[in-house]
Amino acid sequence: MENVILIIHLLLALALIGVVLMQRSEGGGLGMGGGGGGVMSGRSAATALAKVTWVLAIAFICTSITLTIIAAQKSAGSSVLDRIGTERSAPAADPAVPAGDLLPPPAGDNAPLVPRAD
Repeated sequence: MENVILIIHLLLALALIGVVLMQRSEGGGLGMGGGGGGVMSGRSAATALAKVTWVLAIAFICTSITLTIIAAQKSAGSSVLDRIGTERSAPAADPAVPAGDLLPPPAGDNAPLVPRAD
């Protein structure tokens, strides 16, 4: 089910990009944009592309929320720290390093550098 919603979500994203790119620039966005010549009005008539954009945007938001809810339900009751604790136990001992002699001898100690068998 999650994969179906994800595919729909991606198709909506691509459709939304396409519809937005097909629309005519009304200028004034970033000081750029084409146009001019027409009288600027406070409210312009909604075109068919603008309505399609709104429908796609609402559907995109709905699929985003649905995917978020599904992801939250999958991870309910488990923590990242819980998963780290179960996946990884104590670190494996390196056979090349003798156990117990991992620290260097104290500075004033004239002991040999050979591991002691206590």
